Amino acid sequence: MAWAPDLPPGRQVELPGRGTTFVRELAGPSADAPTVVLLHGWTVNADLNWFPSYRRLAERFGVVAMDHRGHGNGIRSRRRFRLADCADDVAALCEALDLDRVIVAGYSMGGPIAMLTWHRHRGLVDGLVLCATAPIFRRSGMGQLVSAALPLVAGAGRVVPPGVRQATAARLLGRRIDDDAVGRWARTQIALGDPVAVAEAGATLGRFDNRSWLADIDVPTAVVRTTRDIAVPPTRQQALADSIPGAAIIDVEADHGGCITAADRFVPALVRSVASVAAATRAT
Repeated sequence: MAWAPDLPPGRQVELPGRGTTFVRELAGPSADAPTVVLLHGWTVNADLNWFPSYRRLAERFGVVAMDHRGHGNGIRSRRRFRLADCADDVAALCEALDLDRVIVAGYSMGGPIAMLTWHRHRGLVDGLVLCATAPIFRRSGMGQLVSAALPLVAGAGRVVPPGVRQATAARLLGRRIDDDAVGRWARTQIALGDPVAVAEAGATLGRFDNRSWLADIDVPTAVVRTTRDIAVPPTRQQALADSIPGAAIIDVEADHGGCITAADRFVPALVRSVASVAAATRAT
């Protein structure tokens, strides 16, 4: 039998007027524990991004993780991919799950979606945890990957060959995805995504720039910086932290795939970051 991680329960959730997405849920240690919503990065899905983190976070928090539209088993739509739609999906999911206030944690592409969730739904977001992400992606290592993907969006059907998706994801993860049992399982998760939506997501991410309103973010925020990241340079991650008033920064010695390849370092940093944001939220 092929290897797969021990995953928490998951289910399909209908978001009225938007579509159906796949969600993992873990109850926290108590009914009043804060809930953290986990938003994954480009080309992957929630399980591949967060499987080392799920149960460690659930020791202290309620945990919800969703697949973004076009990724994994997320919403399928004929509309062109927009990060703003992903943020609205987060808000719609929270409404469906009766979550009034949440901490939103985003990794890589999930960072812009997390910040847009605050920007568009300020009454929902108690705090932000932004991991391996930046306010802009163009002209970075990831920007180069995005630019390489753009021509693949054009043409009949805008088809992106699965091998291209896997190669791109492998570079973002900082590892091969077929060299061991974990890598082979990773490939199955990447293959779940809709190739057109994934390519469009890359193009959209390459155009993202929220520097004009970063200073307006008024909720407790922590930035988890991956210090050996080539896809999203640490200087960009530092600039993100510097631009958000009062943002804390926690360094992890890891590349862009540190959530998996350096989970022994990344997961404790993530838990500390969520805990610091939760504590700051309670203090306000």
